[in-house]
Amino acid sequence: MAKALVAVLKTNPDRILEDFVRLCELAGMKETLSPGATTILKDNISWHFPFPGANTTPWQLEGTIMALRKSGFEDVVCVQNKTVVTNAFKGEDLNKYRPIFDKHRIPVLFNFKDKDMTWEVYKPKAKMLVLDKIYPEGFTVPDYFHGKNIIHLPTVKCHIYTTTTGAMKNAFGGLLNTKRHYAHSWIHKTLVDLLAIQKEIHPGIFAIMDGTTAGNGPGPRTMFPEIKNVILASADQVAIDAISAKMMGFDPLSLEYIAVAHEQKLGVGDPRDIEVVGDDISGESWGFSVGDNLASRVGDLLWFSPLKAIQKFFFRTPLVGIFILGSEVYHDFYRWPMKDRKVFEQWKKDTSWGRLFADYDPKNS
Repeated sequence: MAKALVAVLKTNPDRILEDFVRLCELAGMKETLSPGATTILKDNISWHFPFPGANTTPWQLEGTIMALRKSGFEDVVCVQNKTVVTNAFKGEDLNKYRPIFDKHRIPVLFNFKDKDMTWEVYKPKAKMLVLDKIYPEGFTVPDYFHGKNIIHLPTVKCHIYTTTTGAMKNAFGGLLNTKRHYAHSWIHKTLVDLLAIQKEIHPGIFAIMDGTTAGNGPGPRTMFPEIKNVILASADQVAIDAISAKMMGFDPLSLEYIAVAHEQKLGVGDPRDIEVVGDDISGESWGFSVGDNLASRVGDLLWFSPLKAIQKFFFRTPLVGIFILGSEVYHDFYRWPMKDRKVFEQWKKDTSWGRLFADYDPKNS
């Protein structure tokens, strides 16, 4: 397999937007995207509250838009999704996306609004590992995604079910509908199937990852933010996830979703076959670990223990509402007011990235 290319830069708040433009040039964004196609920005709102490390940062979003404009891509749109624990409208407001969309004239569509797009049954050309078994009745993807470039905007963070999360996981919310919890027991192979589908429907795929504040611990929400001052970009979704995993301190090929995607030749997961350009990160190994929270303990029991044999009873019946309510209560009415808002406020006060967030004002086009 040919070497993949991942660009990594060490950055700071004074030059972050310029660094994103340079990062995209180093990673070959202009050469990757189809010039005649609309480009979708797929931001990552893991939690509508602005917890550091959890969501696409405003400077990541704006820097990407500036890089696209400089490369001549004017037809740009953002597509957002919802999950059982996130509200897209609250998320774009609390994470300061809306002023950026307005100033740079970026329309926003929602994959759960019928007026924006419809979900159509999709029959992949590639052989699916699990999706055809998880959804024997057929699975749907948004009709709007066909024929359009896509740029994923994840952050560098851990995940309670996949150990790390990034570019490949970012497709999960956009390409699968609100029944995507059906796939959690087979989440690694699901991500591989979704990457195969992306390669069929998108003429260009690119990822830009923010690690200015990275998320250690039981992500993608309840984490321990750590200032790391790095940003990454690549046209290879597997390679960028592999390099970010390696920086976090994990062996990329020990992570099933990366290893299987590498085996399927959907990208390069072996760091020895990835060329890193930009700044030297050979000494970066942060020693991150995932750990547990209440959500992961319940999820492990129902999705990965012997109880998964009866998960249809829990997740494909009205009983699923109990778990949705439980997740909302835990995250929004316990974790945020009792614990995580204090972490956010401390980050805003005591770190340069938090102060940038507090004062963020988008630049003119």
